[in-house]
This record gives sequence, C-alpha cells and structure tokens, in this order.
Amino acid sequence: MLRSLEAIRSYKEGQTEITKEHAWLELLASAEERIVNLEHVQSLQELARSNPVLDYVENTLARLESLPLSFWIKELLEDVLAWSEAAKGGTLRQRLVWREQGVQLMAHNMGSAELYRRHLAAAGQQETMQGSRFRVVHTLIATHGLVGQTLRGEVGLAEHRPLADLVEEGLLESAELKRLLMPLNECVIAAVSVELWQQLKHEAELLIDRIVRGDLDESISLKERLRRLRSHAIDKGEPFDTSFNTLEANRPEVLRRLQTVERAALWFVEAALSEFSFGQFVQMMAIVLSEMPQEGPERVHISFERLMNTLYYDYKGRKKMNVYKKRMIEAYLNEYTDEQLLNRQQPSNAHLTHRVETIGTPPHTVYMDFVFSPAATKLIEFCVEAEKSPLYERAVLMLYDLFGLRRDAYDRFHNEDDYLETMNRTADYKQVILDYVTGSKVLDIGPGGGVMLDLLEERFPEKQAVGIDISSNVIEALERKKQLENRRWTVRQGDALSLKNEFAAESFDTIIFSSILHELYSYIEFKGRQFNLETVGAALRSAYDVLSIGGRIIIRDGIMSEPAEQRRIIRFLEPDGMAWLERYAADFAGRAIRYERLGSDEALMPVNDAMEFLYTYTWGEQAYVHEVQEQFGYFTPSAYISFIRSLFGESVNFLVSRHYLQAGYTEALASRIELMDEERKPANLPDSTFLLVLEKI
Repeated sequence: MLRSLEAIRSYKEGQTEITKEHAWLELLASAEERIVNLEHVQSLQELARSNPVLDYVENTLARLESLPLSFWIKELLEDVLAWSEAAKGGTLRQRLVWREQGVQLMAHNMGSAELYRRHLAAAGQQETMQGSRFRVVHTLIATHGLVGQTLRGEVGLAEHRPLADLVEEGLLESAELKRLLMPLNECVIAAVSVELWQQLKHEAELLIDRIVRGDLDESISLKERLRRLRSHAIDKGEPFDTSFNTLEANRPEVLRRLQTVERAALWFVEAALSEFSFGQFVQMMAIVLSEMPQEGPERVHISFERLMNTLYYDYKGRKKMNVYKKRMIEAYLNEYTDEQLLNRQQPSNAHLTHRVETIGTPPHTVYMDFVFSPAATKLIEFCVEAEKSPLYERAVLMLYDLFGLRRDAYDRFHNEDDYLETMNRTADYKQVILDYVTGSKVLDIGPGGGVMLDLLEERFPEKQAVGIDISSNVIEALERKKQLENRRWTVRQGDALSLKNEFAAESFDTIIFSSILHELYSYIEFKGRQFNLETVGAALRSAYDVLSIGGRIIIRDGIMSEPAEQRRIIRFLEPDGMAWLERYAADFAGRAIRYERLGSDEALMPVNDAMEFLYTYTWGEQAYVHEVQEQFGYFTPSAYISFIRSLFGESVNFLVSRHYLQAGYTEALASRIELMDEERKPANLPDSTFLLVLEKI
C-alpha cells in the first residue's frame, strides 16, 4: 500500500500521532474551515461532522494505488496527490498567517505548491529543491485540477503553460509528461466520480496532447467557454444557443465586457450559478468582470465561493438551494439595467446589494457575492424555520412585501420542483379537456409542469399550443423541458388577468383553465384582498378579450355541493384526526370553517366545509402548509352558471356543464374517515370537480 494512503487510514483508525510524520496530513487533519465545492455534497450537516478534503485525498491515493504504473510515476504522483489539497488545511490561525504572507489560498493548487516548497525549505532540503524532481512535483501540484477546470470552461489554455515548459526546458520528454498527466487526472476526477472520468477521459486526453505539444496559444472562444460553464444547465434543457444568440444580437456592450473573462480563472461557477437562468448568469459574470482590476495584463482569479456557501441549507437532511435568497437575487438582477452594469452602479435596493471584493497581490482574487440587509436576513431565516407551519405563508408574504414582489407567484416559491412534478401526474384527469378543444390556436393558463401542453401537442400535432404563467421560474423550467424533449409548444411569461396586454384580440380559439382558477382566487391579492370572486371574473374577462368568435373557454376546477345547507358527520379513524380539523379551522383563511364536536373522534359540519377540509386532509402533513392556503371550491354549480351569465350575458353559450367526483379521493380517505349524513347513514363523498365549456358568440 502507498505509504501516504496507509498514513491516512491509520489516522482515521485513531493513530493521530502519525500526522507528525507527514506534514501534509497534519495540515489536512487540523483543518478548521470546510473549503469544499458544494456541487457534490449531499448534506451540509454531514459536511460539518466530516473532513471531506481528507476523504477526497484518500480517494485520489486509492485510485493511484489501483493503477498499473511504473514505480517512479507512482512514487512521484503520490507526492503530488498528498500535497495537492494542503492549502485547504491548517487551523484558522495558520491560514491567517499564510494569507498575510501572500500564500494564494483561493487558488488552492498554487497555494498547495507554495506550502510544499516551504515544507522542504523548513526541513533543510535545499538540495532537493534544486533538482528536476522537485520542479516536476511542484509544477504538477501548482497545475493540479486545471485539466478538469479547462473542460468545464473555468480556465483557459494558457494556465497549462508551466506544464509545457517542463518539456521545453528538457526536464521531461513529451511522452513522459503525458504518462504523468493521464493517471494524475484520472485520480483527480475519478475520486469525485468514476462515471465522470469515463465521460471525460477522451476529452482529457485530447487536451493533454495539446499541453505536451505546447499548443496553447489559441484561446477558447467566448461562446464555447460559456457553453462549458453552462453545461449543467444545458443538460437540464437550457436553450444555450438561442440564449447566446439573443445576447449577441441585443446586448453587444455586455458581450464585449464578457470577453474580458479571457484574463480570468474561475472557481465554483457551476455550484453557485447553475440554478440561475442564462440571463442572470450573464448579469453576474458581467458585474464581476466590470469591477475586477482592469489595469495590467496579469491574470485574476474570480471566485463565487462565498455566494455558493450562502445559497444552500439542509432541508430534511439534504442540501437544498435557498430559494428565498435565490428569488431575491433574481429580482435584483432583473432590475439591473445594462447602463448601470457597465458604469458599475448598483440598483437602488434597501435590502440587497452585490459585493465584489479584490484581495491579495497579483494574481488578484476577486470574490463576488450578495449582501442582504439584517431585516431581510432575519426574514429569510424565519421563512426557513416556518416551512412546516402555518406561519410559512405569512413569512413568505412579508418577504414579498419587503422586496416589492408580486404575491401571486406564491405557489411557485417553495418546493417548485415537487409542485411541477405533482402537476405532471395529473395527466389522466386532464385528458377529458381535450375532447372540447377547437380551432388552431390553444392557450393554457398556468401550465405548471407542462402536462396539458404535452397532451395538446400529442393529440393535436397540427394545432399551435401556448402556455402563459406569471412565474419566470416556471417558464424557465418549461423552456428546459421543451429543449430536452424537443417539444413544439411555446410558453411566455405574462399575467392571466391582463391577457390583452400580451396577445391581440381573437388570438386564440380555445383557452384552458385547468385547476388554476381556484389558485388565482386563493393567492392573488386583487383589489386589496385574496379569496376574491372578482379575481375569477377578471381572469375570465381577460380570456374573453383574446378569444375568437366561436372560440371556447374550458374550465376544470373545484366545486361546492348543493344544496349547500346539507351537513355531514366525519368520524375519524386516525387518533389525531380531530386535532387536524382543529388546526385546519384555525389556519384556513378562505372562510370560517364551522364544525360541532360530537365526541373525541366525530364532528358535524356543513357539507362544503367538510369537503374543503378533506381536500387538504387527503394530502397529509407534507402538503399541508400549501394546501391549507387554497380554497378548492368557491361556487356551487348553479352559482357558477349565474356568475358567468353576470359577466357575459347572452354572449356565451354553455356547451358543457357537468360535475363529478375526481378519482382517488374515495380510496385515499377510506382508511382515514367514515362519512355519514345527519341520520348516521353512510354517505358518499360529493362531487369535487366542475367541467364547463363556454362558447363565445
């Protein structure tokens, strides 16, 4: 076994005194600061309890141990790998001293090489430091990881010049350098993921061939470098070419500013920025490139480490993007004009600013992050703590108010991926809508995860399907889905209450409201209040404005039972059922929920209050905080008809008007409740869903 690998494993078994024999191990073992790329970290809590850098070094050495290499290559690479992460170690006091002494800790490969040099000097090994072996090891440490960074777009080809110099100066033959670089990079990359190494092996070899030839003068184009930096987003469906072409056509000055990235080596880009849209990524890159040192030809290191570290927290034991901070940053960036950006001005925002800080002597390190006001910071912390309680909605609304954002994006604010996935599981329920689609152009209001758009495209390939949503994040997710699945439908961001501002009159032949009107009713603050029937009216009038003569509005949504004076007895079969009802009645804001306790496990309720409660009770604790905010039923069938007549008079025909119980509720509740009428006879669940098809005449 490699001596260094054996030392790590002995240390992990409790033989801590062994660190005195290995200076690099003592540094890694004493690390008090976790300097880790969070891209591959699953839990921040586990991170705090472990030493992931030491684990990574162990993995690289274990890979080296397994490779069939000559003795001299394996021995040399053992020194390289043992020291390559040293600059991430040390106590906080040691690291402070290193910084004061000019050790480059941000670019940890350079810092580690310097610590290796200092160790040999302190050990009196000046003779060793004069030899070619030291020069090779020192250079390999200093350039360690750069092949992977080049493949990711983080550094340019010029960063590999010190390796080519080893050949030009006769310290190594070209073949020898390649025999070192291929296994070194296999150890470095495979220690993160063996599959990743298999994916990158061919590209890595092509790049290494260029390095050993000294073919490093040609720079990577800006478009190609940005493509590499956005590889994770592209894999998730980002339409990179379209986005870049738009940037090229519409923002030439910003594009010119981005060209200066050629001077920069980038750190932690993917972990910090991949969840932001291409436009927001461009904004952040342009900000930091505008504010980095402009004088001189020297290279700079740009780090997004601080931003990366502030964007994540643990949710149910797993690392999760802090969506509250992300949304606020997105709003800030969307307000940032090109004029402000190019002139290094900040948008006027009392609660959020960006910060670009340059430290050290050349090569400088430039840090880019965002600073929240104390009030915003506390409110974001409150949102995180309130995620599983009824306080959550209030916390989110306060955050929206603080930043002046629209409240109707609420349902897209937290657990957005789960929300969109849930929407995509409703395809079977939505199939019925397709039977009533007419004409050549169809508009889907609030497309969610895109299930209705998919159904429309598959059933009617000749029709033009369009989705519109208020949430920019939903639109971005749908654009990625479209790219990945090669869909033909289109989406755009817009307000369902003012469609005439987005589309011309008579633009569509069919407009679909599939389980969206009750969300507009529940979440949008219209004329000063939520749970406002005028919101539903405004949405329907908005649709009517852009509907063609003979076109149809299709509504699928919740319904209240009639006669509304009916009452039902709920007998809970679960011990905490009554507590659920009490909690729901206290938390639900749509209307007063009335109930009369008949015992420890029974309650007598108006049928519509009972059903409104059961719609939420069905989904369980996980969904409670969201479901309790929505009022599913807001009209009885006859009231719905009357309401629409009051809006449009005789200018619409009712082609379809029927209601039914959505499949699944009976089965989901069968083991949890018994439903009875007032005479205690078993009662079926009433109809839950209304289907209306209106024709404009």
